[in-house]
Amino acid sequence: MAFDDALDGFLAYLKANRGLSANTLKAYRSDLGACLDWLAAHDCGELPAITTDDLREWMAEASRTHARSSMARKVVAMRGFFAWAHERNLMPADPAAVLLTPKIPNTLPAVLTEAQAERLMDDTDARRDDDPAKEAIDLRDAAIMETLYATGIRVAELVGLDIADVDFSNRTLKVTGKGNKQRVVPFGAPAAAALNAWLERGRPQVLAAAGERALFLGARGKRIDQRVVRGIVHRLAREAGVPDVSPHALRHSAATHLLDGGADLREVQEMLGHSSLKTTQRYTHVSIEQLKSRYAQAFPRA
Repeated sequence: MAFDDALDGFLAYLKANRGLSANTLKAYRSDLGACLDWLAAHDCGELPAITTDDLREWMAEASRTHARSSMARKVVAMRGFFAWAHERNLMPADPAAVLLTPKIPNTLPAVLTEAQAERLMDDTDARRDDDPAKEAIDLRDAAIMETLYATGIRVAELVGLDIADVDFSNRTLKVTGKGNKQRVVPFGAPAAAALNAWLERGRPQVLAAAGERALFLGARGKRIDQRVVRGIVHRLAREAGVPDVSPHALRHSAATHLLDGGADLREVQEMLGHSSLKTTQRYTHVSIEQLKSRYAQAFPRA
């Protein structure tokens, strides 16, 4: 690609100065690569030749096949890249400086009700198989579900957990989040029981090598993949007869149920690892919507 060196330089800068995760860097490479490929195919073979009109033309074409949220992410990536290139004198001006990020509709996150979440956890915990290998996977899946719901951590944070990150005496996890920021997150008795069962009876059955530090393992005994975790959550939700949810929806559900139970907004912000309280405040709107729904169902003069 015509812009390989510049792209590699920008990603190296992000890794060194922003502490971005491998997954975020991969997303940057994909978004930027697609745009730069398009520019190269439209007679923009060098950075100094790229204009604001070129970028607007790319945005117009890309927006036909991508959601607004995807376009917003792509535009943010392009603005960062061209600002970096301009600062390093790779181009005389920054053509992306005047680009506006597409507005994203402020949709409320999907959540399970507390009853649905309880049904999902109970159904998952009840699964046991006579085959030791299958039982080990059931124990792992139950521990994954309980941990996701109990802590509200992201799926990338879950798969990054090591055994040493679990403190049973204090019932806490040491979680490494975005930007390699660490936080301590509490968990309750059901998650503690599920994790203990997985570590004592399940994990030894799956472990491939004695030196593996990962808390959760895949079928081959190595650290589990995010894609596998997502598949587990979707499958167990379907089998429990609750609305289809993703790991991120379990995170939304945990936050909403904490606020419903009277948790302080800033405590939930710290638990979820949100850098901005504004992000956490979205869950107060979900709680209000659920309250209105329950009111409408229960109150005779609603």
